[in-house]
Amino acid sequence: MLTKRDLLKSSVAAAALAAVAGRTDRAVAQEIAQLQVFVPAAPGGGWDQTARTIEQVLKAEKLIGNAQITNVGGAGGAVGLPQFVNQWRGRQNAIMVAGMVMVGALIANKSPVKLIQTVPVARLTGEAEVLVVPASSPIKSAKEFATALKADPKKMSCAGGSAGGTDHILLGMIGKALGVPAAQLTYVAYPGGGPALAAVLGGHVAVAISGWGEFSEQIKAGKIRPLAVSSPDRIEGIDVPTLKQEGIEVDLMNWRGVFAPPGVNAQQRQAMITLIEKMANSATWKAEVKKRDWTPILLTGDEYGKFIEAETARIEAILKDLGLA
Repeated sequence: MLTKRDLLKSSVAAAALAAVAGRTDRAVAQEIAQLQVFVPAAPGGGWDQTARTIEQVLKAEKLIGNAQITNVGGAGGAVGLPQFVNQWRGRQNAIMVAGMVMVGALIANKSPVKLIQTVPVARLTGEAEVLVVPASSPIKSAKEFATALKADPKKMSCAGGSAGGTDHILLGMIGKALGVPAAQLTYVAYPGGGPALAAVLGGHVAVAISGWGEFSEQIKAGKIRPLAVSSPDRIEGIDVPTLKQEGIEVDLMNWRGVFAPPGVNAQQRQAMITLIEKMANSATWKAEVKKRDWTPILLTGDEYGKFIEAETARIEAILKDLGLA
């Protein structure tokens, strides 16, 4: 039976724990009040869009005070990643936004710095790729594109993100499915979706590949024509066939996520995971995801780390098969 003294001790202990918890919450809030976001790509692309959406939602939900976004483009993240790993080491209020593109680009560029050297925080979204042509193009469908690619691959030059990234992988997979060797494909790599869009709008290439979100506004404006999306099934609310529906047996979904720099401790990592989980579960974030036609695929912490390791092995095998690694 509990005595009055036991109850008193319990009350004191509970109060002490509550005080510690309060201090911890305040400390965490202070640590992330000024969030620094590193984007290893040029402004306008998918990672940049994701980073700015994260900033917008975190502010709207009052989960942070302010945020500063730093863009360092080049080679699908192979230029920026060493800076994040070395110069941002130990920053407990910093995150990097990257994804599948970087995994492939690091392999293709034989980068000595690996994504697994960062601290995985959370996988956030998946997104279908889309194959587009200028509105003035004579090519009206993915079937017509397939016919033209098989007839003369060199004429079907394709703009996309960095070499070895998701866009490049998708073109290689399309070529393989159609019996066109990777060596015959003409892929023009750009620092991100923005420059690739400019290239196809300017008529410098025949087609372009990028994430749906990066091209959606120009598609809605009628400036470029979508031929097909790379998702396994049609995207709800989007009247565009899949590659498979057009007779090209390929599907591929891009993913994007958040990483902390090396050198943060377990408590600091958990604080960042908690921050991102609160954001991802908010109505504001869910509305943005729906508006941008992203697919929510939240995965955090150690499970996300295991996913990165498996994804690296999978993509390396694809790149070797395509002759890109």
